[in-house]
Amino acid sequence: MGDGAAFFRLLSALWVLVRADALLPEGLDPYLPPTVRLLARFLRLFAGPQGRRGRPGERLAVALEALGPVSIKLGQLLSTRADIFGQTFADDLSRLKDQLEPFPMELAYAEVSASLGRPAGGLFAEFHPAIAAASLAQAHPALLRDGRKVAVKVLRPGVEHRIRADIRALRLAARWAERMGASARRLEPRGAVATVARSLELETDLRLEAAGASELGEVMARDPYMRAPEVIWDGVGKRVLTLAWAEGMALSDPLALEQAGLDRPGVATQLIRAFLAQALDHGVFHADLHEGNLFVAAPDRLMAVDYGIIGRLGPAERRYLAEILWGFLERDYLRVSRVHFDAGYVPAHHSPEAFAQAIRAVGEPIFGHNAKTVSMGRILGQLFEITALFDMRLRPELVLLQKTMVTVEGVARRIDPHHDIWAAADPVVRRWITRELAPPARLRRLAEEALAVIEGLARHARAPEPGPVVVEQTATAARLLWFAVGAAVAGVAFVIAAMAHR
Repeated sequence: MGDGAAFFRLLSALWVLVRADALLPEGLDPYLPPTVRLLARFLRLFAGPQGRRGRPGERLAVALEALGPVSIKLGQLLSTRADIFGQTFADDLSRLKDQLEPFPMELAYAEVSASLGRPAGGLFAEFHPAIAAASLAQAHPALLRDGRKVAVKVLRPGVEHRIRADIRALRLAARWAERMGASARRLEPRGAVATVARSLELETDLRLEAAGASELGEVMARDPYMRAPEVIWDGVGKRVLTLAWAEGMALSDPLALEQAGLDRPGVATQLIRAFLAQALDHGVFHADLHEGNLFVAAPDRLMAVDYGIIGRLGPAERRYLAEILWGFLERDYLRVSRVHFDAGYVPAHHSPEAFAQAIRAVGEPIFGHNAKTVSMGRILGQLFEITALFDMRLRPELVLLQKTMVTVEGVARRIDPHHDIWAAADPVVRRWITRELAPPARLRRLAEEALAVIEGLARHARAPEPGPVVVEQTATAARLLWFAVGAAVAGVAFVIAAMAHR
């Protein structure tokens, strides 16, 4: 598929949205600049019969479903932000999470046998029609031969081809966007598309999802916030995944939050802490935590399914995230600013003090307020203005993190409209700061850096003559080791003095 086919696909997508009056619906008119409002009214002249029926969210849901997996993913994200787009709009998009039209059970059963390389009847005593169907796959309840109830996920026929076509169209759109000016280039469209493309490619191999579920299951077991279902490895293939049956009800079910004994504030808090513990403590997190992938049981138990998209953070990104959150929790906006500069998120020619002033304007109005009294739409608009003012660019390596944070915060708000995200985050962030920024942790990292330099020297040991780089590494290693030994001695002296004082 070349640029010509990608162009045609983009044009077709725009036409579908225009015909459904879902590109710039009338409800957005009060928020649009005059020129864009005029364009929107012109486009509505081409709306078809479906563009005159139903609410904007219903029309958009139908259009996105017709456009395929990538568009459906966008709709799932929008559906988590009732605080921005309105409850009715979000509810109308909610069907995109797990209520799409399923493909026939006979096709799914045949796919299971083909993917596993043996008759499905050898593993499953019972195999039932799909109970949930999403953009890439659908889930079937089944019974193993040993009597255990499981969920069998089967990819949609031909979904890989549709994803490849969508990705090519997105790459073309990203190239066009970068030519539109500095504002568009600041959003790094090609980098963002590359991140989305890679995650979708990985999502179509269910063997990798099984590995992600297994890895995150081990991570989640270390904290009480969230659980993952057991992977049934005998039922795993490229296009088939079998997991133990998830406890509770899917959050996408309207009755899920009406369960007897359910602690809604507790569930919202568990969700925020689960995500932060995964990202900060372990550097790996579930990156698709919308309601269709979350099961809840009383009083506040959470289980996540669908591990097709896994986000990862390196040590530096984890530290930046923790320190930024900690700065907001402590209302230390200069610290937040300096972390942004240290990370390279804000160009160095700007003033850290001026940036601290700008983010104070965002942080102070929301600190200590519950979700119901805060307009997230207004905050996001203000943040976007600040990023433009300080020449901040989108960081492609953080796209999954940012997308997941938006989703998780939106789901938490929906669970508990009075939720205080800062109060929920405090214990997890405080734990990380106490552990990682305490003197013993700093000494440990210093020793690790010294060891890494020494190991580098050992690799150069066979060189006939040490060059200037090796000489500098030797000096650096000596300084690091000397400082580490001195710091350790000082630490021991401090402990002895403290004990004597007591």
